Formats: sequence, structure tokens, C-alpha cells
Amino acid sequence: MPLRDTHVTLAHGGGGQAMRDLIEEVFAPVFGSETAEDQARVTHPSLAEPGARLAITTDGYTVSPLEFPGGDIGKIAVCGTVNDLAVGGARPLWLSAAFIIEEGAEIALLSRIARSMRMEAEVAGVAIVTGDTKVVERGKGDGVFVSVTGVGVIAPGRDLAARLIRPGDVAIVNGPLGDHGAAILAARGELALSADIRSDCAALGHLMEAALEAAPGIRAARDATRGGLAAALNEMALAAGVGVALDEGAIPVRPEVQGMCEILGLDPLYLANEGTLVLFVPEDQSGDALSAMRARPEGAGAAIIGRAVAERPGMVTMNTAFGGSRIVDMPLGEQLPRIC
Repeated sequence: MPLRDTHVTLAHGGGGQAMRDLIEEVFAPVFGSETAEDQARVTHPSLAEPGARLAITTDGYTVSPLEFPGGDIGKIAVCGTVNDLAVGGARPLWLSAAFIIEEGAEIALLSRIARSMRMEAEVAGVAIVTGDTKVVERGKGDGVFVSVTGVGVIAPGRDLAARLIRPGDVAIVNGPLGDHGAAILAARGELALSADIRSDCAALGHLMEAALEAAPGIRAARDATRGGLAAALNEMALAAGVGVALDEGAIPVRPEVQGMCEILGLDPLYLANEGTLVLFVPEDQSGDALSAMRARPEGAGAAIIGRAVAERPGMVTMNTAFGGSRIVDMPLGEQLPRIC
């Protein structure tokens, strides 16, 4: 029976015909009928390689607004999960998606989110193989929440971990910082800001594979999401027992983002990103890693921003443009809630 409703009702989560209609009209045409099964049965040649390991990650996604310049909650859900796998050295392969939908949500919005997820999955080279849908009462779900579990395969002999970072290793980011946080802030319209800023939301699996092929000695990588680059680097410094020294002049930030931060008293180092990673690589392989990253669109703005040092283990410091130095602390909380 064709779906005639324009908005989600509690009946769409009741397990009956209304729910079947919603799934068949909105999700099955986009993700494929196999996602209607309660489990996915998958196989891949890489699983047969001696020493290959499975990598599994899971995350929940909540963003306001649900659609924004450069993306939507569906795009974030796919890219964020893919990136969590990729920065650990895994090749992302499969995703499972669960939707928590608030009564009253627009069916057309759900369709756009689903199509966005399919498009990003195709770009990232992953398959959405199973899923689930639940509906909650009006006022208890804030639109749509998405939870995604990702599975990938780590090639034999590959081991990326922050504990492996050594003094002298070079820190590289793949592009400008803070685009996502700034785009969400502008999209909310609460501060009457006029800025043409798009989220950096992107899947980074192909970028990581290119970097690892060019520089197999990469020690570790993190995606700089909530808490921004500052949180990612502090976590890595603590895990490795090294200091991290940054060069403020080398850190890429778009003028629009920098201007917004100056107006609002924010720091781009702490703004969320959804398509930005930082990696540490031995100095003798840093040029190869940088070139490989810059050869891909997701890494066109890649830059060396600092290095690991023996001094001040567990701390991140930055040499400022004025010739001084300051500590880049771990953030106490989010500068902006409901960001991803």
C-alpha cells in the first residue's frame, strides 16, 4: 500500500502495516530490501587473509538543525562512522543504521536523510547492510536521531595507536579547522550571523588508505570531531606520554571561520569538525604522507602543524604568532551542543 502520510505517527513505529509502509516507501528503495532482515550476513576476501582483524565502532548522531550547509544528519552518520574506522587503519566495509524518529517528523525529510546516507556510503565504498526504525512520542525525540555501527577490516601487520607516537614525529592535518562547528552555528540563525560556511563533513577512508600506502610508518590518527583538534591532540599526547608542540602560523583556518571565532570569542582549535583528521608520522615519511594527502580532494589543504616532543609529556603547547607560547588544554565541555 503506498504511503499517503506526510508526517510520522506513532503507528509507524507499532510494528504493523503502517510501519511496513514507512520502511518500504522510505528506506527499502534507498538501502535495498536486504536491510529489512534482522541481521546481515556478509563476507569479504580480506577476511581470509592470515592476520587480518575486524574493527568495530558504534556511535549515535544528533545535530541541530538536521540539515545544514554541506550536509545533514544522515551524511554525518555515515562519514563519522567511516572515519572512526579509518583513523584506526581499518578499511570500512559495512554499516548498520538505527533510526529514532519523533512523532510528527516529515516523511520527506526522512527520505532526504536516507538518500544522503546512501550517496555517502557509495562515495565511501561501504554498504548499509541492516537497520532498525523506532518512533517515539512527540516532544521526546527532537526530530531524528541516528545510531550507526560500522565494521571494517585491518590489514595484516597494520597497527595504528596513539601509544606508538615518538618524539620527533610530525603532526599533519588534512585541511582547515572548524568548518563544521562554524557552519552549524551560522545555520541555527540564533546570532544573526551572515557567513557562507559549509561543513567539512566527508568520509576519510580513501584518504587514510592513500596516506598509509605512501607512508606505512604512520603511527596514529584521530578524527577531530567534538572538542576539535585540541581534544584529539590532548588525548594522543596523554596516551603516548609525549608533548605536542604546535606552530600557530601553520594551522589552516578559513578567514570566515577565524572571523566568526573572533566575534564570538571562540577558538578554532576547539570547534568540531566532521571531515578533519590529524595524524602522526615519522619525519622521514612526512613528505610522502603530505603529498599523498594533498593529491586527494579531502586532503587538498593538508599541512604540517607541529610535532611530538619529549618535553612536557601529556601536554599540548602552541608557539604563537607573537613569539610566545601557550598551553592548549583539553576542553572541559563542548563549545556548541548538539553538533554531531
